[in-house]
Amino acid sequence: MRGKLFLLATLFIFASPVQAKWHRASSEHFVIYADDSEDDVREFAENLEKYHAAMEVVTGREVDTPSPSNRVTIFAVGSQRDIRKLAGSDDDNVAGFYVPRAGASRAFVQEIRNKSGYPDFSTVVLLHEYAHHFLISSSRYAMPRWLSEGAAEFLASASFGRDGSVQMGRPAMHRAGELAYADDVSVEELLDPDLYEKRRGNRQDAFYGMSWALYHYLSFEESRRGQLTQYWQLIREGQLSIDAAENAFGDIKELDREISRYLRKSRMFSYNLKPDMISYGPISIEELPEGEAEMMEVRMRSQRGVNREQALELVIEARDVAERYPTDPGVLAALAEAEFDAGNDDAAIAAADAAIAIDPSRPNAYVQKGFALFRKAAEADDGEAGYREAMRPFSALNRIENDHPLPLIFYYRSFVARGTPPTEQARAALERASELSPFDQGLAVNAGIMLAGEGKIALARQTLMPVASSPHIGSLGELARDTLEALKSAEEGVAWSPANSNPFESTFMNDEEAVAPSS
Repeated sequence: MRGKLFLLATLFIFASPVQAKWHRASSEHFVIYADDSEDDVREFAENLEKYHAAMEVVTGREVDTPSPSNRVTIFAVGSQRDIRKLAGSDDDNVAGFYVPRAGASRAFVQEIRNKSGYPDFSTVVLLHEYAHHFLISSSRYAMPRWLSEGAAEFLASASFGRDGSVQMGRPAMHRAGELAYADDVSVEELLDPDLYEKRRGNRQDAFYGMSWALYHYLSFEESRRGQLTQYWQLIREGQLSIDAAENAFGDIKELDREISRYLRKSRMFSYNLKPDMISYGPISIEELPEGEAEMMEVRMRSQRGVNREQALELVIEARDVAERYPTDPGVLAALAEAEFDAGNDDAAIAAADAAIAIDPSRPNAYVQKGFALFRKAAEADDGEAGYREAMRPFSALNRIENDHPLPLIFYYRSFVARGTPPTEQARAALERASELSPFDQGLAVNAGIMLAGEGKIALARQTLMPVASSPHIGSLGELARDTLEALKSAEEGVAWSPANSNPFESTFMNDEEAVAPSS
């Protein structure tokens, strides 16, 4: 797309912030941990809630307020180098990443850099990923890849005015370099994924930038008003992307020429949402206790995910902090997680019990105790008794937080682990967990397979399609696609079963999207 660039991205250089104390911000949709000032953390939380509200206005979609543990937890700390290390990546473009899990969605970004105008690179990454989270949570229909990425890019270029306004749909300046120098991608290739896969090479191409350009153009071009909605409706009715595009957009080559001209424009439209168009709930800020603050590095690494070797190293650090702060429930809950990761189930249970005794409202303490008891139950002589005991912390958590997805998941899992057919109530629990956490694609695969086993073939297909169409999901996507292929011959109302023996095996095997826009 060389020669079609409308402007160059601006490079911003920031001074290192003064070291501050750890704060936690809590709002309707987010929990934020940041080693920053209270004012900066509050502004960051407010901007994210404004962003959520602005997406509802611009898209016309609404998302139910999540239960407290199903909010997105964001760790904002460190440099881009720190984020790359946490992500386990050598890619210079990684400035943040997102791990979608039921009851434990986590995002990791650089330290807070609030500013008016175009957002910081790391903030763009967060806004892009949260746009995906929002779009998946507000529709059960699978979006073609270009539409999903184009919408996320369109939304992620938001900026926040000092007067409380939010500007949405700005030109995606973070895609300027890609559109100028990466391999070209035609509109036809966007709309025909088979053609795109056939032509794509190993070099970086302009897929994301062109997806944004097409979405932006169709959103604002008066002569094409309503065509994007028509295209999306035809997709939902079952048409292939290229067929739906030809029916909705007409001549695809002419559309490609229009996009080329569009990218040469010096000015573009955007939405400017005034403060009275945006509403959000209260935001609370608290400084973390000294012990919990010292445990934050351990907690971040644990919740990022660790292998066996890393877990054995990390638990030593966790114990060291816990020895110095033995009555801090946040420290003890984090210790329980580190002990579980290291394979020390009894120690994990003891730490969780100690945390609960001090503060019975700590969800993660119940979760880690439940995890450890489930693992012990698998090796117990009396499995029935073991799984009954393992469900106790999850049942207690369910009483505290009725819509926490993990008690629902593990209730179903307690039957599968025993080799007992799940009851109707257990199947309903898993389906409900998937409804509460549509962003957890491992859970969606298992719910889809379960629904097919109940003969709910149409609903199973609808549940599996978003996973099958995701470009970032790896083996889970392959499993979803294979299952959908097998379901082509399935009859509605007739139970279907996969060739594999354990339909719950992959629930917690989530591939992660660590996407960072090209600079």
